[in-house]
Amino acid sequence: MPVRVPLSMEDREEIGLGIERGESGRQIAVGLGRDSSVVNREIARNGGRRGYRATRAHQRAVRLRCRPKPTRLETDPELAAYVAERLRLKDSPMTISIELARGVHGATESISHETIYQCAYRRRGLDVDTRQCFHLKRRRRRHRNEPDRSTRAHSLGSFTPIAERPAVALERVELGHFEGDLITGAYNRSAKITMFDRASRRLWLRTTSSKSADDVFDALVALLDEIPAGLRRTLAWDQGSELARHAEIAERCGIDIYICDKNAPWQRPTNENGNALVRRWMPRGTNLNQLTNDDCHRIEHRINTIPRRLLGWATALDTYN
Repeated sequence: MPVRVPLSMEDREEIGLGIERGESGRQIAVGLGRDSSVVNREIARNGGRRGYRATRAHQRAVRLRCRPKPTRLETDPELAAYVAERLRLKDSPMTISIELARGVHGATESISHETIYQCAYRRRGLDVDTRQCFHLKRRRRRHRNEPDRSTRAHSLGSFTPIAERPAVALERVELGHFEGDLITGAYNRSAKITMFDRASRRLWLRTTSSKSADDVFDALVALLDEIPAGLRRTLAWDQGSELARHAEIAERCGIDIYICDKNAPWQRPTNENGNALVRRWMPRGTNLNQLTNDDCHRIEHRINTIPRRLLGWATALDTYN
């Protein structure tokens, strides 16, 4: 690949003379031995053919090549303070970016989520403590990461494997196909039930007294009873022993339950990704028993009203409704 040599002051003076002679961008480029797109972009970004000045264009190019450039949040302390406050409230950079663009909370700005991440990780414009507000604790920004999670296998007796789940559940075109799981707190002594609808990504977050099969049975039956019978079609779960009474749940609630393969969390992608959102408010090591039902409903509502890229920036609640 050829090395791209920046335009020199002499090149820009020749461009200016070519404009005065009435030459086209292609004719000027031939004289310089450059591609015509280089010359046309140079003219367009510096005032066009009427406003082009070689000295001013060169000074601008030198200024823009200076590194490091100040970040957006370094040049706008007011915006930086707003972003830092939103991060401390457990909002993700993507949520902050989208809601700022929409003016949801009375502030309207244009800033990308990547800018927020970079400012936090490089400590340029954001305080060092803001990095600790991210729900995934990392030392640097990582773009493509597959969580390495495993599921402990238990004997559930006779169950229907997830391979037999109807194909329509995979297509995400029909409401009522759910994925569920337990998230646990400190020392595995507390737990909450999370259940997501595959089509809309709507979350139901409920309290269970313990991880025992009896307590999970009571909590899950109460949860499913809140959903209209016509919208209870299938439920996918892992091989956790908390679902030992899955056959009773299926009969009681009129729903087909399918059990995932051992150590295969990717078979419940909606739930696994959704649990990462829930962990913003329920970090690992938290005593989940301290969270009341009102707390769970508040967290559930917040997650269900976050604009989601995969929903065309609609919310899960709007999509479900």
